[in-house]
Amino acid sequence: MKSAGSARIVGALLASLVVATSVTVAQTDPRIGSWKLNLEKSKYDPGPAPKSDVRNYEATADGTKATVEATPASGSPGKVTYTAKLDGKDYPTSGSTAFDTIAIKSIDTNTIEVTLKKAGKVMQTSRSVVSKDGKTMTNTVMGTDADGRPVHNVIVFDKQP
Repeated sequence: MKSAGSARIVGALLASLVVATSVTVAQTDPRIGSWKLNLEKSKYDPGPAPKSDVRNYEATADGTKATVEATPASGSPGKVTYTAKLDGKDYPTSGSTAFDTIAIKSIDTNTIEVTLKKAGKVMQTSRSVVSKDGKTMTNTVMGTDADGRPVHNVIVFDKQP
């Protein structure tokens, strides 16, 4: 019985560690929550803008888990997912033909830099800034799209309740 009690204590300690780690990630990543594209405030060059883009960020023990569901101007809806820490290291993504890894680096409390790569080659970089009030996220994206065209997008998202 003593080992069963010890196992419960160790299990409780591990659960506490996961919760504490998730809280720490949530405190260091202001993106945590749900964000919806604000087409009126966004600018896409070369365009066209997507029909929709909703991003959900969740704190986990392994970093920030992201689910991006977007519908391009022409085409079917798609979903990209990844889990990454804010440490600048490459993490795998799934659901995109334009990139296969993401690296995220924290610049300050409200700013991160993101690097998207395909087969080790940098495709796009972006700077994501969450407003001080936490209600708006602006992503400035530079690089090339899947067809090799230069991209310069300023994408604005509104935090969802």
